[in-house]
Amino acid sequence: MEDGEAAQSQRRPRYAGEDVSPTSSQELKGFYAYGVAAEVFAVCGVGSFLPVTLEQLARERGVLWSDKTTSCMAKKAAETGARLLSRAAEKDNNQCVVNVLGAEITTSSFAMYTFSLAVFVQALALVFFSSVADHGNYRKKLLLGFGFTGATSSMLFLLVIPKLFIVGSILVIIGVTCLGSSFVILNSFLPLLVANMVPNRDSSSVPMDDLPPTYEESSNHTFGARKSDSSALKLSTKISSKGVGIGYMAAVFVQILSILLLFLMSKTSVSSTLPLRLVLFLVGVWWFAFTIPSSLWLRDRPGPPLRTGISGTSKLRSCLAYISFACLSLWKTIKVALKLRQAVIFLIAWFLLSDAVATVSGTAILFARTELRMGTVAIALLSITVTSSGIAGAFVWPVISRRYALKTNRTIVACIALMEIIPLYGLLGFLPFVKSWGVGGLQKAWEIYPLGFIHGFVMGGLSSYCRSFFGLLIPPGSEAAFYALYAITDKGSSAVGPAIVGMIVDATGQIRPAFLFLAVLIALPGPLIWMVDAEKGQADAVRMAGVMKNGAGEEELDDRDEGLQEAEGLMRDHD
Repeated sequence: MEDGEAAQSQRRPRYAGEDVSPTSSQELKGFYAYGVAAEVFAVCGVGSFLPVTLEQLARERGVLWSDKTTSCMAKKAAETGARLLSRAAEKDNNQCVVNVLGAEITTSSFAMYTFSLAVFVQALALVFFSSVADHGNYRKKLLLGFGFTGATSSMLFLLVIPKLFIVGSILVIIGVTCLGSSFVILNSFLPLLVANMVPNRDSSSVPMDDLPPTYEESSNHTFGARKSDSSALKLSTKISSKGVGIGYMAAVFVQILSILLLFLMSKTSVSSTLPLRLVLFLVGVWWFAFTIPSSLWLRDRPGPPLRTGISGTSKLRSCLAYISFACLSLWKTIKVALKLRQAVIFLIAWFLLSDAVATVSGTAILFARTELRMGTVAIALLSITVTSSGIAGAFVWPVISRRYALKTNRTIVACIALMEIIPLYGLLGFLPFVKSWGVGGLQKAWEIYPLGFIHGFVMGGLSSYCRSFFGLLIPPGSEAAFYALYAITDKGSSAVGPAIVGMIVDATGQIRPAFLFLAVLIALPGPLIWMVDAEKGQADAVRMAGVMKNGAGEEELDDRDEGLQEAEGLMRDHD
């Protein structure tokens, strides 16, 4: 009887081979499990220990910036007492340089260049693999492939000694690429899980009432006018918010374990990089272990077959067809977006803003490590501060927005203004009278914690508000394609800022001058966001959707709509 009711409640397949099995609680747990797995690497790895480990590995092979001959490790041994001196009395010789492929660069910029290259490779991967995940039976295979590969790259850091610091850079590129790619593929499962949910009281189904409320539910922004679309969006944001929340809690838990491990290892006379490499090994094991439940519980949920027009079964030709389709789809989306003035203004602002956010995070960690000489435990505590304040910000920003009746773009500008405090405070360290105080302008390690709280608090609202605001400017029915452009703009831009900061550090031997670049970079998107007219942009998007519909055959349009609805979550930015 129950099976008959479940079968009766299943929706009709929209293409051959579609899996319309009702979403079970176990499948939903598989979805959450991957967030628990990968979010730990995002927070503990990319956000904390990877930049520090890269810098330390290179430092142990580097020489002083001041004379280019003295080993940085020799300086460390000789200057234990000198660390007690104030920054105002120190010479600007704390930076180390290392030879990489025949070029001398600072160890700090080595880490920045690595992450810059990593996010560039990640952006390319998003372009090439988007259509592969959207079509055919590759979605789950790619998710697991990226997950297990990324986890392995993190575990392999245990074998990376200072002599092989270049290998560490390669592992970071692999890990970051796998992380970002797996998250956007995980997001592509979200609309499928929502579309196949059965709103009944059967124990195998997932009622909406069982899911926690989210602040996004209070937003008036929807991607379509139909009630069913609105309900699906609410359910989607509930699941997404719960997944992100569980992932952050897992990250904080592993971060605490990492601090305990570092504390215990500090009492032994081991290599300075070994504790860091052990932490990355632990993070990799965690990622690998919690990917296994996803492999067992998530259904394949294949997408519609790609109509390539290629006969035969050659895997190479099929692969080329998928890549060609991905590039052509992106190009068509860009051409449509260029005709939407408000969307173009926002994407330019988002290019600058996402670059600023990524660069501030990496620069702050390396500044704490090299300029403030903070240990790994202190940096881990900084990461916990940022993550915790981010969770708080996710709930507080909607309250602020409602309390002061702020429009979405005004809220985004408020976030930008608050983040501007971070580089401006760092620039105070250049003022002679501030330097004479010995405190203020990021001269003491404790000063970075309030700034970390600000950064996390801002990020708690910034990403979701930007994403929902951009949703207003998208032609109805083109969500997946435009979110692909949104994600590629995000990842592509994030390669620029770290590279420029790296060049500034190489030229000056200090990280502090990079705060001036960051102050300008953070300020630039503010006026652009303020200029965006949401009402006009929404009207233009609806008008463009009508033009696109009139320019396509009815059958082609239906196929396009179904494919896009299935892929809607694929290229959304992961907070």
